[in-house]
Amino acid sequence: MAQPHENDNLILISGKSATGKSASLRNLKDPDGVMYLNCETNKKLPFRSKFKEYTITDPMDVYNAFTAAENKPDVHTLIVDSLTFLMDMYESVYVLTSTNTMKAWGEYAQYLKKLMAQYVAVSSKNVIFIAHTMDVMNDVEMVNETFVKVKGSLMNNGVESFFSTVISSKKMSLKKLTEQNAKSKLIHVSDDEDMLGFKYVYQTRLTKETVTERIRSPMLMWEPKETFIDNDLQQVIERLHDYYQ
Repeated sequence: MAQPHENDNLILISGKSATGKSASLRNLKDPDGVMYLNCETNKKLPFRSKFKEYTITDPMDVYNAFTAAENKPDVHTLIVDSLTFLMDMYESVYVLTSTNTMKAWGEYAQYLKKLMAQYVAVSSKNVIFIAHTMDVMNDVEMVNETFVKVKGSLMNNGVESFFSTVISSKKMSLKKLTEQNAKSKLIHVSDDEDMLGFKYVYQTRLTKETVTERIRSPMLMWEPKETFIDNDLQQVIERLHDYYQ
């Protein structure tokens, strides 16, 4: 049987802790239509939201949420925050409690593959995953690689391989941004940011300093001057819609 086409409105927001990943959701339009799946032990969002918020305590609930969302015309966006904690939850709930851990680790990998192929790929909604990255030494090439770390066989291809759009959250100095993004309409510096001297941004394209990261986007989706943009998910969704439609 042919595999379903990948959801054109699928985005992975990756980045290290405290770089503005969750905060970047704050400007989403029609927030009442956002289904937010909280996988991080009900950790509160860093802003007041009108999202439909659900606390995930069993990974199978994510399957149910995607199915339910398809029957809700008022829901336009699904957010899983975070994929990292979701997979840790699967390990705690199903792997560590299993009497056959070898079989359970195989099911751990299949859980994510099934989620992406049978639920995400056929979803009619915007689908956003947030994930935490780590620096890992590549002993063969002797370089630090930055990626979303999961366990088991999923590490072979990497979580990022499920996505054609992977952006990275960063905390950057205004001096560096001024040099690289002076002409971009997608970056704005507030008075507070000007005073602090830094800004939380999304990185949309690779640079020579970040070649060991797994940032990716469809060809010509972003101009070079848009390598760094405001950490505003709404801007990314709008660009994705413009690109494909």
